[in-house]
Amino acid sequence: MKIGEMKAMERTQIKRRLGWKRLSPFYPFTFLPFYPFTLLPFFPFSLLPFFLFTLLPFFLVGCESDSYDKGEGKYSLMQADFAELQVDAQQQAVSFTTDEGAAYTLVKPATAQWIQTADTVYRALIYYNKVDEARAEVVALGNMPTMRPVPWWRLEEEMPSDPVGLESSWVSRGGKYLNLGLLLRTGQVDGEDGIHTIGVVQDTVLLNDDRTRTAVYSFRHDQSGVPEYYTNRRYVSILIPDSVPLDTVRLSIVTYDGLQQKVYPL
Repeated sequence: MKIGEMKAMERTQIKRRLGWKRLSPFYPFTFLPFYPFTLLPFFPFSLLPFFLFTLLPFFLVGCESDSYDKGEGKYSLMQADFAELQVDAQQQAVSFTTDEGAAYTLVKPATAQWIQTADTVYRALIYYNKVDEARAEVVALGNMPTMRPVPWWRLEEEMPSDPVGLESSWVSRGGKYLNLGLLLRTGQVDGEDGIHTIGVVQDTVLLNDDRTRTAVYSFRHDQSGVPEYYTNRRYVSILIPDSVPLDTVRLSIVTYDGLQQKVYPL
């Protein structure tokens, strides 16, 4: 194969890997039927460097039970964690490990509409009741939007850096994920909820004077002309690659208060 043909094939493969994907706004958390809660909605996500999603209100509707209100009910100790969800050969969730490192086996396998692949691990937001130190029962499952940083030289075209609100940010224990609490301004266009696009670009990896390494990331956001009528909170994760040993991550993000640069020890 000629060098020109190899380069053309590589560009085609890169374009496929960087393809944008529109996510349905109507994938809710999945609940076991006997839990008296409702969540609207969160979005399934295949690990892509950029993704588009529609923003709708996200909320919990509390239980009417007196025992729950008094903190005495079966569901009063419900917890919520970002986690890695293990799926078996039957496409059922069987266990999970939280960002804090706590591992649980589910007392009953759970499933969700967005679980489409067997024998894999999904990034998820999990509401659960802890049964004991090693077991838990699921209340709700939501697929966690997760981005993989893309080296700048692989981008087919430049992506905008429209402002967002950054409410919180932290690194998971072990340094595998950088989690962001975003505030996105949104509204309807022609009667439909607007679409935002976000992604993360890896600008470089610095070798510091003390021989430590810092990955330099730029957060990108395309408002896409969506009206800014109201604000939605959304949590997303950045998967920190382990191909190169890193000590810190420096993230640049354009906010409504201006450009912010934050450094996160790993």
